[in-house]
Amino acid sequence: MKMGNGKYVIGLDFGTDSVRAVLVNALDGKTVAGSVHWYSRWKEGLYCDPQANQYRQHPLDHIEGMEQTIRQVVTDSGVAARDIKGICIDTTGSSPLPVDEKGEALAIRAAFHENANAMMVLWKDHTAINEADEINLLARTWGGPDYTQYVGGIYSSEWFWAKVLHIIRKDPSVAKAAHSWMEHCDYMTWLLVRNDNMEHPKRSRCAAGHKALWHESWGGLPPEDFLEKLDPYLARVRQNLYRETYTSDESAGTLNEEWAGRLRLSTETVVAVGTFDAHAGAVGAEVRENTLVRVIGTSTCDMIVSSRDTIGSKTVRGICGQVDGSIVPGMIGLEAGQSAFGDVLAWFTELISWPLDNILAKRELLSPGQMEEIKTELITALSEEAEKTPPTESMPLALDWVNGRRTPDANQRLKAGIINLGMGTGAPHIFRALVEAICFGSRKIIDRFEEEGVDIGTVVGIGGVAKKSGFIMQTLADVLNMPIQVAVSEQAPALGAAMYAAVASGIYPSVEEAIAKMGNGVEKTYEPRPEHVARYQTLYERYKCLGAFVEDNTNNNTL
Repeated sequence: MKMGNGKYVIGLDFGTDSVRAVLVNALDGKTVAGSVHWYSRWKEGLYCDPQANQYRQHPLDHIEGMEQTIRQVVTDSGVAARDIKGICIDTTGSSPLPVDEKGEALAIRAAFHENANAMMVLWKDHTAINEADEINLLARTWGGPDYTQYVGGIYSSEWFWAKVLHIIRKDPSVAKAAHSWMEHCDYMTWLLVRNDNMEHPKRSRCAAGHKALWHESWGGLPPEDFLEKLDPYLARVRQNLYRETYTSDESAGTLNEEWAGRLRLSTETVVAVGTFDAHAGAVGAEVRENTLVRVIGTSTCDMIVSSRDTIGSKTVRGICGQVDGSIVPGMIGLEAGQSAFGDVLAWFTELISWPLDNILAKRELLSPGQMEEIKTELITALSEEAEKTPPTESMPLALDWVNGRRTPDANQRLKAGIINLGMGTGAPHIFRALVEAICFGSRKIIDRFEEEGVDIGTVVGIGGVAKKSGFIMQTLADVLNMPIQVAVSEQAPALGAAMYAAVASGIYPSVEEAIAKMGNGVEKTYEPRPEHVARYQTLYERYKCLGAFVEDNTNNNTL
């Protein structure tokens, strides 16, 4: 065993496609070991129907991944179990799943093992659009408080209550068997700590406040009389949910004997209250007031913290919530984001790869490995050629709503569009238009924050796109007319989770001190290019006009 300082922590980051664990030295924030596990069932496309915007994941993918990655980092690091003081889990969200009276996922039972409606409903699942509309209408008309006021005034189909309502209406067997529902981050944390002496799991303040309409001003979750107007089931299940919530600097318990054995750790290891990946990512990127942290991947989440004095009683329109302590305890965490960022470019890559998948593959002219290699080369070549094309008004202009719009002003019914196509339009031109569209969508979010009085002084990018695509990050700096810093950490959400674990386990007294001691700093800064800024301002105005036209006609069903 490696002899060390006795102060190590683990951050476990569940993403859309994989889970990654990092074992971190809590004294300096350096990663000692890391491991990644790709979800096998998800990779096969099980339980999903992209045409219907249905995306479900089996909890076994996550349970297997948790065990394999943590065991791997413990083994690879050589750190003694007694020296690993804490673990914190972050996950995607809102990604709820139904559980029985013992807190076990229904999908673990034989009767529900292959039932998609008993799976975790992934953040990007948009099957609950109609239910979200019902919640929004009721919140405005029922005669009581508007329970959407702290989530931007619009409840999204991506969130907890809409998804639960959709599933229980679609599948009575799940409704009958589900004693309660848990966010992914709460469920995975509960697995690690539950024992015979614990009646209830500690629920994440982050998940509850941003996605489930929890707020201290009305005593927790919306009351039963409000929920009953949507469906009596929701009023009943509320009784089996929670009143109190907890921030991720707090302990949810210590590892139970089962999981201490499975992970080869100690029952003295503290498990912090769970959280969402983007919020942990903001901590890993060393968030501070007036800093916008952009977690850039398949989608984006935009995170800001603000003092209570600055926000006061103000509610910011059209965002994904403002929650006390959801990022840094003692400060208000504000969340926005785009439903698709990298996914926009992935969609285009799949579109133009159709001949590879449907002609060459069937003729077995190329191996699967060669096919994937060509696709990788394709995206690289498109990016390089697109970068050579200057931004002009004669080029295509696109909207980024291929997966609806998250913020500002959530509307998952919206669709993307491209205009200004001509006989001279090539694939690199369209690729550039899509890159510009996702950057214009980012600009809309910043504009909304600033319109609402939330000042942004610094922008920090984290995630795969931020690290890998200089073209996209430079375009973003030009469109925003702001410098964009890229954080050093390859796994900022996992590092942020490790920081929470360091506080929950008593190594540091606060998240701010953990950030100061464990932060990894900035790798690179992209400065806006003056010759592009003015051109992009003109294109941005055209983007807004196109968006207004599409939104107006979509909402009126005339397209």
